[in-house]
Amino acid sequence: MGKIIAIANQKGGVGKTTTSVNLAASLGVLEKKVLLIDADPQANATSGLGIEVENVELGTYQLLEHTVSAKDAIVATNSPNLDVIPAHIDLVAIEIELVDKENRESMMLRAIEGLKSEYDFILIDCAPSLGLLTLNALTAADSVMIPIQCEYFALEGLGKLLNTIKSVQKIHNENLDIEGLLLTMYDSRLRLSNQVVEEVKKHFDEMVFETIIQRNVRLSEAPSYGESIISYDAGSKGANNYLSLANELIEKNE
Repeated sequence: MGKIIAIANQKGGVGKTTTSVNLAASLGVLEKKVLLIDADPQANATSGLGIEVENVELGTYQLLEHTVSAKDAIVATNSPNLDVIPAHIDLVAIEIELVDKENRESMMLRAIEGLKSEYDFILIDCAPSLGLLTLNALTAADSVMIPIQCEYFALEGLGKLLNTIKSVQKIHNENLDIEGLLLTMYDSRLRLSNQVVEEVKKHFDEMVFETIIQRNVRLSEAPSYGESIISYDAGSKGANNYLSLANELIEKNE
């Protein structure tokens, strides 16, 4: 059975989509069968894997509306062993459309639970908010990975996210675990980066992944070519970081 991991943090710009795309591609290269679900209306994970967002006809929006089966929304990518359920800007409307529906927070769970036997890992790239889309992802997930950037406001808002996770555990998904906290955008030359690493490890200890994602120009460039870092520059520091994270995740779950 596969594992569903939501990649979430309501703060924007912390490396959620970068992590979703590159971790998914790295797991695929390590011969795991992976599905990435783009649950962010910005659709950056979709374009980051070389899919034209304007041409998306079936994706996360239709999945949550239950107008198509999950299998019909899946698109193969150029990355080995990696499929995606793409997003489109129309996903913006889903929060309003689901508001009056019964069990609105379980729409994704019901749509994808049949896919767990088809994949080793299903990753959900969440929107930078704690709205209904993210709630759907957390209700469907087995665990949540939280990227935290190594910057001044890193821990701000983390308490809020952890409280949201607690209430999801209490009300919607008692089996939701925290997969781990992932430190991103690390620059070893900056004292602040090192202070954030120390602070996060001091507070959260074993919940923090050993792998730290370093700042890397190639990582920033890859999405503009519609490629993961693995296909864009497999020898880069960014690719090494994400392969290391993928290995750590596989070891942790075996």
